[in-house]
Amino acid sequence: MSGMLARLLFYPTLGYNVLMEKVSSRRWFDRVDETVVLGALPFRSMIKQLVEGENVRGVITMNEEYETKYFCLSAEEWHAAGVEQLRLSTVDLTGVPSLENLHRGVEFILQHREQGNGVYVHCKAGRSRSATMAAAYLIRLHCWTPDEACQNLASIRPHILVRSAHLEMLKTYHQQVCGQSG
Repeated sequence: MSGMLARLLFYPTLGYNVLMEKVSSRRWFDRVDETVVLGALPFRSMIKQLVEGENVRGVITMNEEYETKYFCLSAEEWHAAGVEQLRLSTVDLTGVPSLENLHRGVEFILQHREQGNGVYVHCKAGRSRSATMAAAYLIRLHCWTPDEACQNLASIRPHILVRSAHLEMLKTYHQQVCGQSG
């Protein structure tokens, strides 16, 4: 049921995101550190800016296929632009990235970090699914608690929305990678 609801609300909520970027202080994406750029759907018109301006050579897509079908590059098109894509599909609105996907995503980011590349981590709005992935990266990198990682992200991108289910997954992730509860 939640997947159907997400599909039904996809275009209205995408329109809302575009509007909020135009009429408020929200930015489409924000740089978290020298490696990670956290943001909303990377529209085709933004690719040059991401690749040339932000040194993006990796992209983590937290969206389901239908969310990126019309507005974003396919895996093949990303590849042609010199960018490696990792899709870790997570249902919008109610979905939480799995523990396995957090590990896969963070390893992907760290591989690109070692090469000096940027990684664009996104979902539809750059608020929940992708923010959870970015928080996992910060946890792994600094051994911060989930709260510290989320507070850091909120200082950079104030409209992130890490819900309690996301936070619980981050606590489990933190325990695995840092060996402590948090």
